[in-house]
Formats: sequence, C-alpha cells, structure tokens
Amino acid sequence: MRDRWRAVGVLAAALFAVNAVARVIIKLGFDGNDTAADRVSLGMFIVVGLVLAGVVFAWGRVVPAARWGTDVAAAVTVALLLTVLVGPLLVGNNPFGGGVGLFFAQIWLYLAAAAAGVAIGYLVLIALGRDHRSRQLQRYAERNVGKPRRVVRR
Repeated sequence: MRDRWRAVGVLAAALFAVNAVARVIIKLGFDGNDTAADRVSLGMFIVVGLVLAGVVFAWGRVVPAARWGTDVAAAVTVALLLTVLVGPLLVGNNPFGGGVGLFFAQIWLYLAAAAAGVAIGYLVLIALGRDHRSRQLQRYAERNVGKPRRVVRR
C-alpha cells in the first residue's frame, strides 16, 4: 500500500515541478511579455498532458482501470491544489491576486489538460490492445481454445 501512495506522491510532485519550472521561466525570462508568458503556460499544459498520457499508458498495461484511475485522480488533485495555491507563492505572487476569474481559469485549464492527457493515453492503450482488460480477455481466449466441447449423449 505504501508503494501505491509513493507512486501517487511522485506523480503529484512531478506535475507540480512542471508548473514550478514554467512559473520560474516566466518570472525570470518573460516578466513583462504576456504573449511569451502565455506560450510558456500553454507549453506547461501540454507537458502536463503528455506526462499523464505516459503514466496512464504505463500503469494501464498492468493495473485495472479502476485502480490507476483513482491513483491518477488523487495525484492530479494534489498537484492542482499545489499549483493553484503554492505555485504563485514561489515567484512572489498572491494566489488570489489576479481575481477570482483567473483563479478558476487556472483550475479549469489544468483539469482540461489533465483530462486530455489521461484520455489520450488510455485511448492509445486501448487502440493498441495493451490495456489490462484486453490482455485478460486475450489470455482467457488462448487458455480455452485448446479444450474441445464435451458432447453429451442421452
């Protein structure tokens, strides 16, 4: 059980680290340029989606969807809270300084990027037939193909 939560914590920390690096890049390199800051933010959301797609692809091969789904949801929730509440403090900003609209926009954009990454990873996994359920069904079909039907005579 401890290994399961360790993996969730590492994923949450990695997702938060992506956001922290993006915020530091924006602060140090593009402090006054809103267009460049928006591009770095977009890149951050793409990286978050790609990280989640890779994690779902890796975990979905060996673990049932219900288990990895709860693990990914927990990691995304923790990373989202850290990103929205702690991330701005890293660069000297107030989490609520931009107003309630910006605060909730960050939440919705992060959730959209996370959902897109999870969906892409899982759909690619299913399309390749490598998900846990497909592999179970394949093993079942291979195991039962060798047994002939018993004929019952009366």
